[in-house]
Amino acid sequence: MTQLLTQKEIDSLLNAMSNGEIDEETFFKKKEVNSIKNYDFKRPTKLSKDYVNTLFMIFEDFCKYAGNHLTTQMRTNVNVKLASVEQISYDEFIHSIPKFTLLGLFKSPPLSGVQMFEINPQFCQLLIELLCGGNEASINKTSQNEKKSFTDIELAILEEVFNVFILAFENVWSEVQQLDCQLEGLDTNPQLLQNMSPNEPIVLVTCQVTILGHKTFVNLCVPYVFFEGIIDKLSLRNWFDSDNEFNKEDHDNLQKNIEGVYLDLKTMLGSTTMTLSDIAALEVGDAISLNQKISDPLEVFIENELFGLVRPGKKENVLAVELLELSEGEFEND
Repeated sequence: MTQLLTQKEIDSLLNAMSNGEIDEETFFKKKEVNSIKNYDFKRPTKLSKDYVNTLFMIFEDFCKYAGNHLTTQMRTNVNVKLASVEQISYDEFIHSIPKFTLLGLFKSPPLSGVQMFEINPQFCQLLIELLCGGNEASINKTSQNEKKSFTDIELAILEEVFNVFILAFENVWSEVQQLDCQLEGLDTNPQLLQNMSPNEPIVLVTCQVTILGHKTFVNLCVPYVFFEGIIDKLSLRNWFDSDNEFNKEDHDNLQKNIEGVYLDLKTMLGSTTMTLSDIAALEVGDAISLNQKISDPLEVFIENELFGLVRPGKKENVLAVELLELSEGEFEND
């Protein structure tokens, strides 16, 4: 809140200026100087703090997607965390990465620009070992060797890794803009790339990847032209606007996706204990005594979690159960 001066304080200030105790010119000049901020044209900042906060949210989701997909692909736990989101020039990015590294260039129509992922050669070697069936011992041994080149077979294997990152990138932007991301190619010499001018502003997203105790960083370079068509959608106000109308199409799509999820449902008729000789002597038509009465309700489990109590029966000559009570204590009438 701006402090308000009393009339007495105003009179004292005017008297001090008239008596020469306060230099009026110096007072206003100092105020003007403080309002000026330095701007480095080599490090352009085109996205406001509000937009950068939105990018943090988007790329945190990107790390979760990428980590899950890589864990499945590598058949071992892969942890991906967002380290930073910076606005720098393309020239700074090129000079911050090794002269020999692996770059995956891709486009994201209908948005403009060429984006790229950068993975250092040592991490690439670790990924190749895992995808080719290597164990932790062989990985620790090969990770000490310095990688100087990639064979065509190794590049073909690493393309699958880049496709995982690109798929995660496409998924996290689906809420903002539907993209059709396609890998354009791989390159190992960033100094020869000419897809952007040196002073072009970019957003540099750095992710920390941990796999089998090895930690490294994967960089994502996104040019500013990528955001020009969707800049208005990056505001946090659009993401958390409670006045948005109910979208029936989104609701129907969500319901359709949920209904397509398969769950394991089973009903327990009861339990008993039998000796191996009793089991071996069983014949067709024998009755087995269980630990509960026929009139007692049965427990139903969904994905091994207790869901409620049911009563067995038939519906159209098919075995079925009628839901009597939910595990939370709620009742179903039909």
